[in-house]
Amino acid sequence: MGEGHRARIRRAAPLTAPMTLALALSLLAGCTHHGRDDARPPRQTDTAPPPSSSPAPSATAAGSPLAVKIDNVSAARPQTGLDAADVVYAEQVEGGLSRLMAVYATRLPRTVGPVRSARASDLELLRQFHRPTLAFSGAQHKLLPLIGKAPLRAESPDEAPAAYFRGGGRAAPHNLYVHPGRLLPSAPGRAALTTGFRYGPAPSGGTPTGSRTVRYPAARFGFTWSPGRHRWLVAMDGTPTTTTDGARVAAATVVVQYVKVTASRYHDVLGNPTPYTETVGSGKAQVLRDGRSFDASWSRPAAADGTTFTAADGSPVNFADGQVWVVFAPAP
Repeated sequence: MGEGHRARIRRAAPLTAPMTLALALSLLAGCTHHGRDDARPPRQTDTAPPPSSSPAPSATAAGSPLAVKIDNVSAARPQTGLDAADVVYAEQVEGGLSRLMAVYATRLPRTVGPVRSARASDLELLRQFHRPTLAFSGAQHKLLPLIGKAPLRAESPDEAPAAYFRGGGRAAPHNLYVHPGRLLPSAPGRAALTTGFRYGPAPSGGTPTGSRTVRYPAARFGFTWSPGRHRWLVAMDGTPTTTTDGARVAAATVVVQYVKVTASRYHDVLGNPTPYTETVGSGKAQVLRDGRSFDASWSRPAAADGTTFTAADGSPVNFADGQVWVVFAPAP
């Protein structure tokens, strides 16, 4: 990524840098599905019928991963199925808050959620995968045509109502859940993770690191190394991250990826601009694994490419086997 003006996301403050035409054009291809906005929920139920009662998912999903947009405000926690994801991406949304995209390939949990709406940035991020399935609650209506043309299977409650249900105990919109088994016939396997990440022995060098915090204007992520578990324990907004079944979410590798964040032409109901996170290009990053931090450079030349991470000498920065968290942070 070349040097240029970098817009910082500020809570409830508009941003001025436009989303580039090339990035918008890179999203155009593929299917014709549409989603439902968060304000138009599907039927309310406390539980969903067993997954076996639903029709078989389309064969076009075979060999492609499932990506789920997951709510990440305090009212949405604890989440369900987050610990089963192969990769978790964290991005800024309106008002300086955060949202997650969890990608599943090696296993499909029974339930994932709460599910929330998609953003324009998600379409560029998902181009690295072969026709992935995107589970989301809907999107801003002006974004729906781009989702419909993107090379993915858009599976909102409109397209797959039998896959979604409203859980009891939480108010909408923080109570929408999805059964992955109703969207994919089976977990496609690790080969579907065309992220560009390399796994293997740790690089030489690095800086001993016990914890790392990434701050957004109205959210923060914390990662604390646990020698006993040999994992980075995840915390969000100062609270340990657990799932609804009590499991502590822990990552084998954490990536803090510095990216350009600009204003898109979309906004929320309060008028806050929707940030656009540019994941095509190049920049700096820190890779955390094995209790150490490694400085790296990232590169993703085109939307269809994965992202590579290299050390100063040009050697690849290998990730540890296990769940990867990628936190997109505004480049300074």
